[in-house]
Amino acid sequence: MNVFSHFEGIILDAVTQLQSEGVMSPDMVWKGVSVETPRDESHGDISTNVAMVLARFAKMKPRDLAQKVAEKLESHSDIDKVDIAGPGFINLTIGKAFWLQIIPLILDAPTKYGRSEAGRGQKVNLEFVSANPTGPMHVGHCRGAIFGDALARLLEFAGYDVTREYYINDAGNQVNVLARSAYLRYCEAAGQSIEIPEGLYPGDYLKPVGQALFEKYGDNYLGKDEAEWLALFKDFSIDAMMDMIRDDLKALDISFDVYFSERSLIQGEKDVVRATITELQERGIVYEGTLPPPKGKLLEDWDEREQTLFRSTDYGDDVDRALVKSDGSYTYFASDMAYHRDKFDRGFGQMIDVWGADHSGYIKRMKAAVKALSDDKGTLDVKIVQLVNLFRDGQPLKMSKRAGTFVTLREVVDEVGKDVVRFMMLYRKNDAALDFDFAKVVENKRENPVYYVQYTHARTQSVLHRKLPEMMPDMTFDPQNLDSVDLGLLTDEAEIAVIKCLAQYPKTVESAALMHEPHRIAFYLNDLASNFNSLYNKGTDIPHLRFISGDNKQLTAARLAMVAATAAVISSGLQILGVEPVDEM
Repeated sequence: MNVFSHFEGIILDAVTQLQSEGVMSPDMVWKGVSVETPRDESHGDISTNVAMVLARFAKMKPRDLAQKVAEKLESHSDIDKVDIAGPGFINLTIGKAFWLQIIPLILDAPTKYGRSEAGRGQKVNLEFVSANPTGPMHVGHCRGAIFGDALARLLEFAGYDVTREYYINDAGNQVNVLARSAYLRYCEAAGQSIEIPEGLYPGDYLKPVGQALFEKYGDNYLGKDEAEWLALFKDFSIDAMMDMIRDDLKALDISFDVYFSERSLIQGEKDVVRATITELQERGIVYEGTLPPPKGKLLEDWDEREQTLFRSTDYGDDVDRALVKSDGSYTYFASDMAYHRDKFDRGFGQMIDVWGADHSGYIKRMKAAVKALSDDKGTLDVKIVQLVNLFRDGQPLKMSKRAGTFVTLREVVDEVGKDVVRFMMLYRKNDAALDFDFAKVVENKRENPVYYVQYTHARTQSVLHRKLPEMMPDMTFDPQNLDSVDLGLLTDEAEIAVIKCLAQYPKTVESAALMHEPHRIAFYLNDLASNFNSLYNKGTDIPHLRFISGDNKQLTAARLAMVAATAAVISSGLQILGVEPVDEM
């Protein structure tokens, strides 16, 4: 149950009653009404702007309408108190009996609690990582990979039908450079002495590729012209790099439903890029013309020529975009247009792309392209993942020996573990830079959120499965059979605070999914852990508040139900993040 949707329905019923009494216009539009947690806890549990939004339909001042709505709400069994604040906000204090029903709701179906039907089975194409197949994944790819995978898990939990897609950039010059670099390692494997010239990939990761090429082809291509081996070595190297990338992603528990090759757009029976350009030309969206020089560029440096251009300014972009280079080959943008057209043709009206920080200037043109290609029926949301700054004990980390120029994803995962990497990469909004200190992320301290949340889950398991048998060996507790448990015994404000936090979970999931922001789940889990541990520590100081209360089985059962519900929600949230909920630490 989404608490806020529940009370929105109650508020709507109150307004509908006023409508039937002639207070509210029959033309009332229920739009813009918010039902949310007040910023100040002293204002109650729920706050709504309903009176301010709908006052015009009642031809009343907002506070006067708020008074009439409040009179209807005061009699509802779930509501203890109604207050009117400021220009007409209505604040509700919810009764304890309502909060207590959250616990059996969770424990009756712990893996379903928090799931949403917001997605209603809508198909979503989520493209992320899409790193060039020219080497191992680095820490920047790591953050984008984790963000994309967590977003996919979140959307699925919220009722969407998600397809995870990886776009293999295997048609550009970078793969020719890869093939030439692999050729040098092939020569090295044959016993030749080599030097890696500037412009080729120097990393040691290509040594096994060169060795494999030599084992397969022997000395057949030594000293031969590039034309004889380039295509062959390119295919071999791309396959080897993609195997490496898949293996790196597997270390993070990430896989894809679709691996889409850029070369497939221009090879085979149909040139999809040309077909896309032709279609848009027929619609008058692509034309032959000239572009003004870029801002700040000297006119004498500008080669003004007629080009094939997409009318992206008609769809919200700053300038029309070129689709064909001077040598007749397609621009990257032309290929990207064809690719997104292919996505739409496969039935994906909703598309989400996860890009690195250096691609933010590309967003407007791609959104314009999707709008034009889908005839305004498709949507594209681009999520930018900012840089990761690596530190060790506060000092910037040196580059990787293996990769030559960067720290690899695998090096990070191997040192601190998958769960630590995943949680910490999500414990900050995706478009904010992230500092990752190898020493701090493994500290067993309250300030380390991944440790704190994992420790809290382990603490719940200790209470349920170790302390209970030790302290009350004659008592058994079944979290899915609460018929005889008196939850009304939970009266302390710290106990109610934990339950209120548990009740926030469905709303958190839904809002995080709608906003495409999985970091909200990580933040929520930290808040829940804080509430739970505050209660646990309170019991340390005040013995009658301890979870296992001597010989009082009824009170112990009620508190264990709350502990089990907390464990279920923490486990659920961690699984959305792709983090294992541990039972002991």
